[in-house]
Amino acid sequence: MTSTNANPQAQQMEDESMVRCLAAQAQAVWPQELAQIIRYALADSCAVLDVACGTGEISERLARHMPKAHVTGIDIVADHIVRAKSRCSDIADRTHFEVGDAFQLPFADHTFDFVTCRHFLQAIPNPERVLQEAIRVAKPGGRLHVLAEDYSMMHFHPTPELDCDEFWRCGPITFAHETGTDLRGGRKMFTTLRELGLREVKIDYIVVDTERVPREIFAEIWTAWRDGYSEAIASKTKFTASEVRAYFDSMIGAINNPDGYGVWQLPVVTGIIK
Repeated sequence: MTSTNANPQAQQMEDESMVRCLAAQAQAVWPQELAQIIRYALADSCAVLDVACGTGEISERLARHMPKAHVTGIDIVADHIVRAKSRCSDIADRTHFEVGDAFQLPFADHTFDFVTCRHFLQAIPNPERVLQEAIRVAKPGGRLHVLAEDYSMMHFHPTPELDCDEFWRCGPITFAHETGTDLRGGRKMFTTLRELGLREVKIDYIVVDTERVPREIFAEIWTAWRDGYSEAIASKTKFTASEVRAYFDSMIGAINNPDGYGVWQLPVVTGIIK
């Protein structure tokens, strides 16, 4: 991103809590996501681009899963790129990481066989512009893989005396609206990719819940969000920072409660480049 308006969550993206969040998300999501990627039957030596790669958690997993592939990662946060390079230092001949703008990818047309964009589009305005760039740098016949968050696909019980459904509507979703972003983009992504001209568009779901993911990993995602976003959410909504933290703590309590249940459904949308 090139400006504050294009990156309204820059402060949160650069906070140490985001490093914790990315690590926990990768641990929670990758086992199910890998099963989907295997179904794509990608060529062994394919060229992969991970847009908004963060600290390289998934870039590394892709590179190790496909030992003949070359994986490129790009992110706006310089410290994340340093971490990604360190993570992949033993496979540096097959990985490349650079600081760059997802709205203006520094790559030629038709360069990559497989382009991923994960946990990112909800944090920026005009996400279709990033998708257009991802499509531009993909080869005809290549595949786009989008993990698009939707913050109305989260449910927890028990959360005594707190209505967490109301919190998501009036808290994070309102915060996003006030910053020009959309936390309910996941449900729209199938239509978006169709409108952008991809063929064979399909949608699946990763289910992060207390049955499929260790509770401590699930809880760490919410803990990181609480630590990184409470003040920001409070600045744009009716909630105080302490109230925001109380809602997050209530959901964390449900996750950690052996008799409780929590679930986060993550749409994964894919299509073929024409």
